[in-house]
Amino acid sequence: MENKWQGLPPREKLIKFGAATLSDCELLAIFLRTGTRGVHVMELSQRLIDHFGSLYRLMNARKEEFQAVGGIGVAKYAQIHAVAQLARRCFTCQEALKSHAVTSSEQMLDFLHSSLAHREREIFQVIFFDNQHRVIHTCEMFSGTINSVEVHPREIVREALKRNAAALILAHNHPSGLAKPSRADRDITQQIVRACSLLNIRVLDHIVIGRGEYVSFAELGWM
Repeated sequence: MENKWQGLPPREKLIKFGAATLSDCELLAIFLRTGTRGVHVMELSQRLIDHFGSLYRLMNARKEEFQAVGGIGVAKYAQIHAVAQLARRCFTCQEALKSHAVTSSEQMLDFLHSSLAHREREIFQVIFFDNQHRVIHTCEMFSGTINSVEVHPREIVREALKRNAAALILAHNHPSGLAKPSRADRDITQQIVRACSLLNIRVLDHIVIGRGEYVSFAELGWM
Protein backbone atom coordinates (compact mmCIF):
# COMPACT_ATOMS: atom_id res chain seq x y z
CA MET A 1 0.00 0.00 0.00
CA GLU A 2 1.40 3.39 -0.99
CA ASN A 3 2.32 5.69 1.88
CA LYS A 4 0.49 9.02 1.49
CA TRP A 5 3.31 10.73 3.43
CA GLN A 6 6.08 9.86 0.94
CA GLY A 7 6.90 13.48 0.13
CA LEU A 8 9.96 15.35 1.39
CA PRO A 9 10.18 14.78 5.17
CA PRO A 10 9.29 17.89 7.24
CA ARG A 11 12.78 18.34 8.70
CA GLU A 12 14.45 18.23 5.29
CA LYS A 13 11.76 20.50 3.84
CA LEU A 14 12.40 23.04 6.62
CA ILE A 15 16.16 23.01 6.01
CA LYS A 16 15.74 23.35 2.23
CA PHE A 17 12.86 25.83 1.99
CA GLY A 18 12.44 27.41 5.44
CA ALA A 19 10.03 26.84 8.35
CA ALA A 20 7.35 29.13 6.89
CA THR A 21 6.75 26.65 4.05
CA LEU A 22 5.66 23.89 6.43
CA SER A 23 2.04 23.14 7.23
CA ASP A 24 0.77 22.91 10.81
CA CYS A 25 0.82 19.15 10.47
CA GLU A 26 4.45 19.12 9.30
CA LEU A 27 5.62 21.44 12.08
CA LEU A 28 3.91 19.32 14.71
CA ALA A 29 5.45 16.16 13.23
CA ILE A 30 8.95 17.60 13.74
CA PHE A 31 8.28 18.00 17.46
CA LEU A 32 6.62 14.62 17.87
CA ARG A 33 9.51 12.99 15.96
CA THR A 34 7.88 9.56 15.76
CA GLY A 35 4.45 8.11 15.30
CA THR A 36 3.03 5.07 17.05
CA ARG A 37 2.78 1.45 16.06
CA GLY A 38 1.25 1.34 12.59
CA VAL A 39 0.70 5.12 12.50
CA HIS A 40 3.06 7.45 10.62
CA VAL A 41 4.08 10.58 12.55
CA MET A 42 2.41 12.77 9.91
CA GLU A 43 -0.83 10.84 10.24
CA LEU A 44 -0.64 11.12 14.03
CA SER A 45 -0.05 14.87 13.75
CA GLN A 46 -3.03 15.36 11.47
CA ARG A 47 -5.17 13.18 13.73
CA LEU A 48 -4.31 15.39 16.71
CA ILE A 49 -5.07 18.63 14.88
CA ASP A 50 -8.36 17.24 13.59
CA HIS A 51 -9.34 15.92 17.02
CA PHE A 52 -8.80 19.23 18.83
CA GLY A 53 -9.90 21.44 15.94
CA SER A 54 -6.92 23.80 15.94
CA LEU A 55 -3.30 24.12 17.02
CA TYR A 56 -4.37 26.53 19.74
CA ARG A 57 -6.72 24.03 21.34
CA LEU A 58 -4.18 21.26 20.91
CA MET A 59 -1.43 23.22 22.64
CA ASN A 60 -3.70 24.17 25.53
CA ALA A 61 -5.44 20.83 26.06
CA ARG A 62 -5.30 19.11 29.45
CA LYS A 63 -3.64 15.73 29.94
CA GLU A 64 -7.05 14.08 30.39
CA GLU A 65 -8.08 15.31 26.94
CA PHE A 66 -4.96 13.81 25.36
CA GLN A 67 -5.72 10.43 26.88
CA ALA A 68 -8.84 10.27 24.70
CA VAL A 69 -6.64 10.20 21.60
CA GLY A 70 -5.16 6.82 20.76
CA GLY A 71 -1.37 6.63 20.62
CA ILE A 72 -0.68 9.65 22.82
CA GLY A 73 1.21 8.81 25.95
CA VAL A 74 2.79 10.93 28.66
CA ALA A 75 5.97 11.51 26.62
CA LYS A 76 4.21 13.03 23.62
CA TYR A 77 1.91 15.05 25.89
CA ALA A 78 5.03 16.47 27.59
CA GLN A 79 6.65 17.26 24.23
CA ILE A 80 3.64 19.21 23.00
CA HIS A 81 3.21 21.20 26.20
CA ALA A 82 6.92 21.96 26.43
CA VAL A 83 6.84 23.39 22.90
CA ALA A 84 3.73 25.45 23.72
CA GLN A 85 5.34 26.91 26.83
CA LEU A 86 8.59 27.64 24.99
CA ALA A 87 6.63 29.55 22.31
CA ARG A 88 4.79 31.59 24.95
CA ARG A 89 8.04 32.51 26.69
CA CYS A 90 9.58 33.55 23.39
CA PHE A 91 6.66 35.76 22.35
CA THR A 92 6.17 37.25 25.82
CA CYS A 93 9.84 38.03 26.34
CA GLN A 94 10.21 41.80 26.69
CA GLU A 95 13.28 41.66 24.47
CA ALA A 96 10.94 40.67 21.63
CA LEU A 97 9.35 44.13 21.79
CA LYS A 98 12.04 46.48 23.08
CA SER A 99 13.77 48.76 20.59
CA HIS A 100 10.79 48.54 18.22
CA ALA A 101 8.44 51.47 17.65
CA VAL A 102 5.06 49.74 17.88
CA THR A 103 1.50 50.52 18.88
CA SER A 104 -1.20 48.14 17.63
CA SER A 105 1.06 46.38 15.13
CA GLU A 106 0.87 42.69 14.31
CA GLN A 107 3.91 42.19 16.53
CA MET A 108 2.12 43.75 19.50
CA LEU A 109 -0.98 41.65 18.90
CA ASP A 110 1.09 38.46 18.70
CA PHE A 111 2.75 39.42 21.98
CA LEU A 112 -0.55 40.09 23.73
CA HIS A 113 -2.27 37.03 22.36
CA SER A 114 0.62 34.81 23.48
CA SER A 115 0.62 36.49 26.91
CA LEU A 116 -3.10 36.46 27.60
CA ALA A 117 -5.26 34.27 25.37
CA HIS A 118 -4.56 31.03 27.24
CA ARG A 119 -5.06 32.44 30.75
CA GLU A 120 -7.95 31.08 32.80
CA ARG A 121 -8.44 34.32 34.76
CA GLU A 122 -8.69 37.92 33.63
CA ILE A 123 -5.29 39.59 33.57
CA PHE A 124 -4.84 43.33 33.07
CA GLN A 125 -1.54 44.11 31.37
CA VAL A 126 0.09 47.45 30.61
CA ILE A 127 2.82 48.14 28.05
CA PHE A 128 4.82 51.32 28.69
CA PHE A 129 6.50 53.37 25.94
CA ASP A 130 9.02 56.17 25.73
CA ASN A 131 8.36 59.29 23.65
CA GLN A 132 9.54 57.46 20.51
CA HIS A 133 6.92 54.74 21.05
CA ARG A 134 9.57 52.19 21.95
CA VAL A 135 8.62 49.63 24.59
CA ILE A 136 10.40 50.23 27.88
CA HIS A 137 8.46 47.88 30.13
CA THR A 138 5.54 45.46 30.24
CA CYS A 139 3.70 44.55 33.40
CA GLU A 140 0.79 42.30 34.43
CA MET A 141 -0.62 44.79 36.89
CA PHE A 142 -3.87 43.18 38.03
CA SER A 143 -5.22 39.64 38.23
CA GLY A 144 -8.88 38.79 38.69
CA THR A 145 -11.42 36.00 38.36
CA ILE A 146 -12.75 34.14 35.33
CA ASN A 147 -14.98 37.07 34.37
CA SER A 148 -13.69 40.24 36.04
CA VAL A 149 -10.61 42.06 37.25
CA GLU A 150 -10.34 45.04 39.59
CA VAL A 151 -8.22 47.81 38.07
CA HIS A 152 -6.79 50.82 39.93
CA PRO A 153 -5.90 53.76 37.63
CA ARG A 154 -3.66 55.35 40.27
CA GLU A 155 -1.42 52.25 40.28
CA ILE A 156 -1.03 52.48 36.51
CA VAL A 157 -0.09 56.16 36.75
CA ARG A 158 2.37 55.39 39.54
CA GLU A 159 4.07 52.70 37.42
CA ALA A 160 4.16 55.01 34.40
CA LEU A 161 5.92 57.70 36.43
CA LYS A 162 8.34 55.14 37.86
CA ARG A 163 9.24 54.06 34.31
CA ASN A 164 9.30 57.64 32.99
CA ALA A 165 6.80 56.54 30.34
CA ALA A 166 5.35 58.94 27.80
CA ALA A 167 2.60 56.60 26.60
CA LEU A 168 1.04 53.22 27.29
CA ILE A 169 -1.21 50.53 25.91
CA LEU A 170 -3.75 48.74 28.08
CA ALA A 171 -4.70 45.12 27.48
CA HIS A 172 -6.70 42.42 29.16
CA ASN A 173 -8.12 39.03 28.27
CA HIS A 174 -11.58 37.51 28.31
CA PRO A 175 -11.24 33.85 29.37
CA SER A 176 -14.61 33.17 27.73
CA GLY A 177 -12.81 33.58 24.41
CA LEU A 178 -15.06 36.41 23.23
CA ALA A 179 -13.24 39.71 22.88
CA LYS A 180 -16.32 41.98 22.94
CA PRO A 181 -15.65 44.81 25.46
CA SER A 182 -18.08 45.26 28.34
CA ARG A 183 -19.48 48.53 29.64
CA ALA A 184 -17.10 48.17 32.60
CA ASP A 185 -14.16 47.84 30.17
CA ARG A 186 -15.10 51.14 28.52
CA ASP A 187 -15.65 52.91 31.85
CA ILE A 188 -12.30 51.89 33.36
CA THR A 189 -10.54 52.88 30.15
CA GLN A 190 -11.93 56.39 30.39
CA GLN A 191 -10.90 56.62 34.03
CA ILE A 192 -7.34 55.62 33.15
CA VAL A 193 -7.24 58.06 30.22
CA ARG A 194 -8.35 60.92 32.49
CA ALA A 195 -5.83 60.01 35.20
CA CYS A 196 -2.96 59.77 32.72
CA SER A 197 -3.88 62.97 30.87
CA LEU A 198 -3.25 64.99 34.04
CA LEU A 199 0.42 64.02 33.73
CA ASN A 200 0.62 64.21 29.91
CA ILE A 201 0.82 60.44 29.55
CA ARG A 202 -0.98 59.20 26.43
CA VAL A 203 -3.10 56.07 26.43
CA LEU A 204 -2.65 54.77 22.88
CA ASP A 205 -5.06 51.86 22.97
CA HIS A 206 -6.93 49.31 25.04
CA ILE A 207 -6.87 45.87 23.46
CA VAL A 208 -9.19 43.08 24.59
CA ILE A 209 -7.86 39.62 23.80
CA GLY A 210 -10.09 36.63 23.15
CA ARG A 211 -9.21 33.28 21.65
CA GLY A 212 -8.25 33.90 18.07
CA GLU A 213 -9.78 37.39 18.12
CA TYR A 214 -9.23 40.83 19.58
CA VAL A 215 -10.90 44.22 19.85
CA SER A 216 -8.92 47.46 19.70
CA PHE A 217 -10.49 50.56 21.24
CA ALA A 218 -8.32 52.75 19.00
CA GLU A 219 -9.45 50.96 15.85
CA LEU A 220 -13.07 51.46 16.91
CA GLY A 221 -12.48 55.19 17.48
CA TRP A 222 -13.08 54.93 21.23
CA MET A 223 -9.74 56.48 22.23
